[in-house]
Amino acid sequence: MILKEVRKNKTKTIFIITLFVIFVSLCVYFLSYIFFKDVFIAVFFGLVFSIITALVSYYNSDQMILSINNARPATREEFLQLNVSLEAICIAAGLPKPKLYVMDTDALNAFATGRNPDHAVICVTSGLIKKLDKYEMEGVLAHELSHIKNYDILVSTVAIIMVGFVSIIADIASRSLYFKNSDDNKNPILLVIGLLMLILSPIFANLLKLAVSRNREYLADAQAAEITRNKEGLINALKKIDEDEVQMTNINKATESLFIASPFKNKERDSLFSTHPNTKNRIKKLENIK
Repeated sequence: MILKEVRKNKTKTIFIITLFVIFVSLCVYFLSYIFFKDVFIAVFFGLVFSIITALVSYYNSDQMILSINNARPATREEFLQLNVSLEAICIAAGLPKPKLYVMDTDALNAFATGRNPDHAVICVTSGLIKKLDKYEMEGVLAHELSHIKNYDILVSTVAIIMVGFVSIIADIASRSLYFKNSDDNKNPILLVIGLLMLILSPIFANLLKLAVSRNREYLADAQAAEITRNKEGLINALKKIDEDEVQMTNINKATESLFIASPFKNKERDSLFSTHPNTKNRIKKLENIK
């Protein structure tokens, strides 16, 4: 079952990257054509830029996400118990220890990022460290380790970075239509393409963010309970996170899907566009685990 899910996530990542390369190639082609009026130059710029950004997002996505969220290393000297707990969970899960980071905020949350188990990061908030007991923290760490084991982090992290690139290119392309010299004869077809890119970019972004479905969270919850052999730890952690009223500030909306729970305190019912399943539903599924 688990191996099947891992293979499915790897296939999904290849599909996402392929879509990204095609979409960005079209965006850059359109932008290059406006300035150079040469099809071959436009195609060249489109392909080169999309391939470079795909490689950059794959190899540097973890550092980008950490930088966006102002995370700092959780050293063993400062966070001894947290490091010890993670080491114990890693042994139980049969995974190498990921790099450990902390976000200085009283809000309760955590996320994992990276491209594979050998290049992974787990980040928790300082509020989580203060307000969760040992078993609750172990449940959260095991949940994030499960995302790493299942390659959920690869799909979600790459998707987030790529969405940023697509949005920037689409914005540049659309603006370029209005900053060209007035004596330029603008091709009405190009104007239509620019408008379509403006419309399609946010839709494309949402589809990428939904590449990691709510079922990923349910699976990670179940695996966390299996790793720790203590489902109550994660259940209590989820309750505390859900009930806590402190909202995270300066969080980029694009990274919402990475966290164990929405940093924006979204408690609406499950919907097609939800980044996380409803916490009460998650707890109910955990309670039904025998």
